[in-house]
Amino acid sequence: MAGTGRSPVVLNQIGALVGERIAAHPSRPTVLRHEDGRPPWDIPDGVEVLLTRPLIGWDSAPAARPAGWGRGLRWIQSGSTGMDVYPPWLLDGAPLVTCARGVSAVPIAEYALAAVLAFEKRFDAVRLRGPEDWRRETLGGLSGRRLGLAGFGAIGQAVAERARAFGLSIGAVRRSGWTGSETEPEVEPFDRLEDLIAVSDHLVLALPLTAATRGVVGADLLARAKPGLHLVNVARGALVDQEALLAAIEAGRIAGATLDVTEPEPLPAGHPFYRHPAIRLTPHLSWSAPDVEPRLAERILANLDAYARGAALRDVVNVQAGY
Repeated sequence: MAGTGRSPVVLNQIGALVGERIAAHPSRPTVLRHEDGRPPWDIPDGVEVLLTRPLIGWDSAPAARPAGWGRGLRWIQSGSTGMDVYPPWLLDGAPLVTCARGVSAVPIAEYALAAVLAFEKRFDAVRLRGPEDWRRETLGGLSGRRLGLAGFGAIGQAVAERARAFGLSIGAVRRSGWTGSETEPEVEPFDRLEDLIAVSDHLVLALPLTAATRGVVGADLLARAKPGLHLVNVARGALVDQEALLAAIEAGRIAGATLDVTEPEPLPAGHPFYRHPAIRLTPHLSWSAPDVEPRLAERILANLDAYARGAALRDVVNVQAGY
């Protein structure tokens, strides 16, 4: 999509650092700050570019497209990778939409490997709280174990890159399928998640949430899991049937789960996941790192450069696929 040939009016709903960097762009945009308490879909007249993100009220968006929504908008940039946080009408007939694909891939990959290490080395179980806890135990290891990757986009590839250093055997499933040019050394391609889970010691979920993937990890899939599987979810909570996961853990087929995401977030008080000894919960922070916001700003600036030149933008969302 070509730029307008003038300084664009940008509504910034992402944050101050991004706003400052955008305001200094050579195209000299007019950057409007998002007003606290204003619905994120309430866009002032004249705004051409919308920079938006989750957790600012999109979960309360009306089911139907508001009257006048999108009038004058030419480009929407999301600060997240997943687009499931937005109402369907944001993508339905929307202008060009781009996302932050890969911006947080490295910290998420580090989190996933930390979860796998903590599970194998049982850091919580062997932590000493007094001399009465002192005992010798045999710890697990990563070398020769199978790591399964459900999803092989930027996050899955970053996990695989780091897993190789630990001697893990790696298998992966891609939702879009495999071609010879897309396979990577030391990563075994699988066509079906059912086959991958059957041979994996650890399974990392790195899939987008779409109508096709919602609840993909259910009772049927978990019944096919290799006994002793450790599940790591760094994607979206709704990928997992949580009742089925709990039942599989209680039955002893699944050894444990590390869940950075749940459905809903947070889980209600008293939910069994909070105190279950085989489940580690964290508050949807695997994406976080000191350099994430500057990296996001750089990504948006690169797209703004392209927009001003009328060139193709990076990380355009496939509206039909939803990511």
